[in-house]
Amino acid sequence: MIERVKNAMVGAGASWVLWLMVVLSVISIAVMLERGWLYWSLRDDVASLMRELGKLLRAGDLEGARKRLEQSPSAEAAVVVAGIVESDLGVEAAEEAMAGASAMQRIRLERRLAFLGTLGNNAPFIGLLGTVIGIVGAFEELGKAHAPVAGEAAAQVAPQAVMTNIAEALVATAVGLLVAIPAVAAYNFFQRVVKETLANTDALSHVLLAHLKATNHPVAATAGATEAPSSKAATKRAAKATDDEGAN
Repeated sequence: MIERVKNAMVGAGASWVLWLMVVLSVISIAVMLERGWLYWSLRDDVASLMRELGKLLRAGDLEGARKRLEQSPSAEAAVVVAGIVESDLGVEAAEEAMAGASAMQRIRLERRLAFLGTLGNNAPFIGLLGTVIGIVGAFEELGKAHAPVAGEAAAQVAPQAVMTNIAEALVATAVGLLVAIPAVAAYNFFQRVVKETLANTDALSHVLLAHLKATNHPVAATAGATEAPSSKAATKRAAKATDDEGAN
């Protein structure tokens, strides 16, 4: 069994591993470019957007706030728009709508990042597989040499064949690292972008929630309840004063 596996590995060589790494490298570059373009297209000045949103909400212009957010290409604005749409149903409805929209935006932002993370973690191991195959081929060439017997010349080791297998082994390791390092770097960078976007989304959502909670706060009802007893007391005092004057 071991001999068959060895013969299969030596026969195939490490070249297929190199071609596999080239294909994975091309795919990873395509993913990096696509993700980079997406994040670039969603960029916006969130701090300025937050200030403008706060001014419009304090002025009571909910429709104007919605139009301003719809002009922004950012994922943060799309989430808050979902909350404004459901704001007429109450604070809890708006909060749930924004939570759902935030989850959808997170899926959109994190799409294909798992491929970069997986490739970055496993590309060195794929390269190591090519290295093992190359080393096995080199030892196979070395094993072809044997001691001479009576009437037979000693078999000579072909240095070129041994060096070729060792070179393939080293190249496979190098290619694995060259594929893994950019993939890991891009994955970490894009993950930071996603986290910043979600943090900005949370901050912008709280601006809307603060306005909705302040608007729906029962201050008026409390003031009315306070004013009603005062009015009744004043009425009683006035009636009592009238009765006293009549008695006099």
